[in-house]
Amino acid sequence: MKTQEVKNGVASAIPKMSMPRRTFLKVVGAAGGAVAVASQVGMPQLRAFAATGATAAPAMPLQSAAGEWLPTTCQGCTSWCAAQIYVTDGRAVKVRGNPNSMVNGGTSCPKSHLGLQQVYDPDRVKTPMKRTNPNKGRDEDPQFVPITWDEALDTIAGKIMELRDNNETHKYMLMRGRYSYMRDIIYDRMTKIIGSPNNISHSALCAEADKFGPYFTEGLWDYRQYDVENTRYIILWGTDPLSSNRQVSYYLSAWGDMQDHAQVVVVDPRLSTTAAKANIWLPIKPGQDGALAVALAHVILTEGLWNREFVGDFADGVNQFVAGEEVDEAAFESNFTHGLVSWWNLELKDKTPEWAAEKTGLAADQILKVGIGYGKAAPQAISWTSRGIHMQPRGAYASMAAHALNGLVGAVDNVGGTLKANKEYTQSFPAPDDFIDEIAAEGKSHKKIDQRGTKAFPALNKGKSGGGVVTNNAADGILNEDPNEIKVAIAYMNNFTFSAPQTERWYRALSKIPFVAHITTNASEFTWFADIVLPSTQHMFEKWGWVKSHGNGHRHVTLLQPVIEPVWDVYTDETEIPWLLAEKLAERGFDNLLRHYQEYKDPETGAAPTNEKEFAFNAVKYSTQKLWDPDQHEGGDSFEGWEDFRSTGVWNSDPYPYRKRWGAFGTVTDQFEFYSETLKEALGKHAEKHETDIDDILETCNYLARGEMAFVPHYEEPYMWGDEAEYPFVFVDHRSKLNREGRSANCLWYQELRDVDPGDEAWDDVAKFNPLDAEKIGIQNGDKIKLISPTGELECTAKLWEGVRPGAIAKTFGQGHWAYGQVAAEEFGVKARGGNNNDIIPADYDRLSGSSAFSSTTRVKVEKL
Repeated sequence: MKTQEVKNGVASAIPKMSMPRRTFLKVVGAAGGAVAVASQVGMPQLRAFAATGATAAPAMPLQSAAGEWLPTTCQGCTSWCAAQIYVTDGRAVKVRGNPNSMVNGGTSCPKSHLGLQQVYDPDRVKTPMKRTNPNKGRDEDPQFVPITWDEALDTIAGKIMELRDNNETHKYMLMRGRYSYMRDIIYDRMTKIIGSPNNISHSALCAEADKFGPYFTEGLWDYRQYDVENTRYIILWGTDPLSSNRQVSYYLSAWGDMQDHAQVVVVDPRLSTTAAKANIWLPIKPGQDGALAVALAHVILTEGLWNREFVGDFADGVNQFVAGEEVDEAAFESNFTHGLVSWWNLELKDKTPEWAAEKTGLAADQILKVGIGYGKAAPQAISWTSRGIHMQPRGAYASMAAHALNGLVGAVDNVGGTLKANKEYTQSFPAPDDFIDEIAAEGKSHKKIDQRGTKAFPALNKGKSGGGVVTNNAADGILNEDPNEIKVAIAYMNNFTFSAPQTERWYRALSKIPFVAHITTNASEFTWFADIVLPSTQHMFEKWGWVKSHGNGHRHVTLLQPVIEPVWDVYTDETEIPWLLAEKLAERGFDNLLRHYQEYKDPETGAAPTNEKEFAFNAVKYSTQKLWDPDQHEGGDSFEGWEDFRSTGVWNSDPYPYRKRWGAFGTVTDQFEFYSETLKEALGKHAEKHETDIDDILETCNYLARGEMAFVPHYEEPYMWGDEAEYPFVFVDHRSKLNREGRSANCLWYQELRDVDPGDEAWDDVAKFNPLDAEKIGIQNGDKIKLISPTGELECTAKLWEGVRPGAIAKTFGQGHWAYGQVAAEEFGVKARGGNNNDIIPADYDRLSGSSAFSSTTRVKVEKL
């Protein structure tokens, strides 16, 4: 394949497209040129980002010369598929999967193609902007004006130096949304060297509770991969892998063949894309997944279907698991597991299908059938969790219960089961320690603004009290100045004012911070509250970086690289902008950050970077050297050198080593723990830290378990906001197959093709009712309605649809933007297109993991407009 020439780490020059005139700015000259002063453009407002009549970046006329496929990566979701872009005459025109990847295997999903509309979106931020309206709020137009990069960076550097001069560096905050593995340059190194503890990631808005169950049973705080090519039975818990989740591209290609040899059961209150193709759809009562999970475990044990090779057996070979009867622990001999009999005696013995039928709204004989089917398929059987089961106020234990099923059937680390990520060989960036001075050391010793590790927020990432993030609670920390106030904040690739539950808290929190800088491709609801806006490169087409992902029995490390010249006057969020800011800080006498970044030397030449472009390029080469350097090869694909790796675009690991972890799980006992000694130890340390006992911690955190029950997977009655008498429906939030991390709504294709999601409508935002419910409250198809929860309300359209169980209202997340562009909003900055689900979801948490609660967290009522 013909490869793109690289000079100084940057794609060779491609003629830059001319920029259209906008109502609010005039960019003159090439990239980095001066912008017209505010007086020349009449004090424009932010809504000019989406001014009527604005056109896309002009298409260059196609010439006879053939284009070429250039490798990069799609970050439209957390699949992180290796991709290729067809570039002709300097313009990206097509997207496909990179056939060199063993993870997504050359496939791509619909999300990847939306990237073309994103990179050429006329509503992208094209040059730095500054706020001229000192007042902040939802109804306060920021009145942004264009400024130069010099002025923007000078302003930010000045604010940081004010903190350092006043020994207040702990009042600096860095907020991160989606990222590449260049993230530590800005998220970790820059924050530490400035001197703050407050680097806050988006992770608890994503799916931290999904990691809780695997960690406290098998010692794995990570997402799993699923061996669908070899499985015989799959239970999907609120999971829709043909639309969202991880490795959508791969599953779209593999699913049909998989169903030739496997049964698929989908547990979900609404008919998802995957449910529509499943063998069995179980429309469970929202929030009751944990009841079904423990009942299935009961069936597997009473029917004698557990995997004896992995789990163990009774000494006399006679099954003593009889409903309602306790078992002598000494009678059972375990192999690679711990505490099965304790789990049975504490929780499972009474959790019959009949008991679960009352909780779940499912038939007892159907529960029995699924339990037997799953057990008979052992060990080639998968219990597959996602945010639908565990992103609830008590979701940690549901996560444990559903994942424990994998242990019962011996599917963990086994053929046809659940697997951890394969090993990869990237390396960390240079340590920052030598550049952390006394001011920074004192500053970063303060507590974090999200209150992780406090009594009410254990956030037990990898068993450590406060080891995880509590993203959404940072808003309350800011508002209450607890543990301190925040004076300066920088954020990138995030939009917490849209993506976090109970969004109005973020409106108030950002209004309270004296200075906010937002690094973003598009103006967004977060940008509305910023003082400085810095335009960033689009990840798939204009940026150097890399990400890692796993699936199909492999891990890949796939490069992001600039396949076209930047369309506008933009720099990369995680590398180039930190370098440019470091230069400005050095000009003010604080050169620690710049000297640290100068340690990122080109592994081939030994040359230190001298500018932001070289720095971005060196950082990628440095951190991936063990993958492409023949002298440092440790496994997986081998390359002749950097250029071979760059032109291929992706490195693949060795195949998965099945069963290697049996007897060496990362738990306290080294076994798969049905009675979690690992959780017992973690909760004990958190309680000791706060001078109390575990029962008090659980009560504080709103869990029902007490005593020994706290250490086994068990059913907890779901906690929901709103009294059923006033709020009769449970709100079911779910994802779309077209959501590119919530950033798709300004794409025409997104709006035109919304009906690819079952029950949805093009160019609309619908709440899906079961017709039986709609008839009771007098709602007709197409009625304009308001959904009201105890904490908020939104407006949308009613859709009568039998694909949602009675008592629930399902709605796709993604619409409701009011400041993302002229397509995403009805009137930019004023009126949203549809409603944002997070406007009615309360700010609540699964506190043991730190995860925000999204799924079946609130009840709602309906008003016709």
